[in-house]
Amino acid sequence: MKDFLRNFGPGIIMASSAVGGSHIIASTQAGAYFGYQLALFIILVNLLKYPFYRFAFDYSTIHNKTLLQGYSEKGKAYLWVFLVFNAFATVVNVAGGTLLSAVLLRMLVPFDLSLQFYSILILLSYLIILYYKQYKALDSVSKIIMLFLTITTIVALILAFSQTSAKPVDFIEPNPFQLASIPFLIALMGWMPSPMELSVSSSIWVVEKNKLDPEYKKRRLIDFNGSYLVTIILALMFMSLGALVQYGQDITPLSGGKFINQFIDMYAVSIGESTRGFITFVALICIYGTTIVAVDGYSRCNHQSIALLKDKTTEIFSHKGLQYSMLFTTTVAFIVIQFFSSSIGKMIPFAMTASFLSAPVFAYLNYSLSKQYEKPTWLTILALLGLVYLASMVVVYFIFA
Repeated sequence: MKDFLRNFGPGIIMASSAVGGSHIIASTQAGAYFGYQLALFIILVNLLKYPFYRFAFDYSTIHNKTLLQGYSEKGKAYLWVFLVFNAFATVVNVAGGTLLSAVLLRMLVPFDLSLQFYSILILLSYLIILYYKQYKALDSVSKIIMLFLTITTIVALILAFSQTSAKPVDFIEPNPFQLASIPFLIALMGWMPSPMELSVSSSIWVVEKNKLDPEYKKRRLIDFNGSYLVTIILALMFMSLGALVQYGQDITPLSGGKFINQFIDMYAVSIGESTRGFITFVALICIYGTTIVAVDGYSRCNHQSIALLKDKTTEIFSHKGLQYSMLFTTTVAFIVIQFFSSSIGKMIPFAMTASFLSAPVFAYLNYSLSKQYEKPTWLTILALLGLVYLASMVVVYFIFA
């Protein structure tokens, strides 16, 4: 198992970052609202985004540079655009993920302490794990989380299959492809499998992995393709959970900032009250895994962007600089939780929409950097189809949403 897991690294970290927002939230909602109708849609969205994440792995391996360094060579304006989107995503996603993790941890432990206390505990755990060993720690933690997550999700799916109840006789299946569904589809596409800016974080992790393991260059596609496939399978599994447990039932669909409590209640009521702790644990693994990756990834991207904007290229991999960036990320997250926790539920859909709208920009930048090396013809064709898809969906959003 140790030898097998050594093949993986940045791909697994990327997969771990995907399961929180796009899977436990969006995929579960897709199943709850529309059953299995969006299964092919989810697969198609992931396939059309595949080239742009793949380019991050290829570019960073071949040139031993991050995407941010590539953006910088094209012009600092691209770095500014990235930094603005990334800074906003940092605040919303880390604060939101930390708060949700604190809520779930509070449900699991027998101590009735304040939510602020658990939030501080979660934030400190990020720093304890990441602060000194940084990439090595993230690599190990992500592998453990993904292994536990895959096993527990399979168990949850089996439990859901065993307790499936029949839909009402007069139930009419809703149509997901209508104007009223556009906001939901936009949010689903924005974070499926993850925000496009995560490809930038992935390129940084690839460079770090290459420093620790020179042989990784030969195995990067095993890591990337295997991990990307896992994210698709997990998305379909969470969609199936939503479909089995809630679709067609008289239960309020998951919505708003209190969705995590609804999520737990939905499974406890449908599968059995005895599963409440188990489902809470699954949700905690999902959200915590996503958020710790976000702390590392967003901090690295912010740190590198600022260093490149200041023309301090020798500092982009500074260990101390990254520590300061992580401290800043967790501190801002704490402030947001302390004073704006009631607004986080509204921020998250906005962040998902912002990721959707910015996706064509970062996808095009990744594609333009991929022209610097040879790649398969089929990958180029798929990338062009993906660019057309991403741009056309933005047009549809502005016309109809």
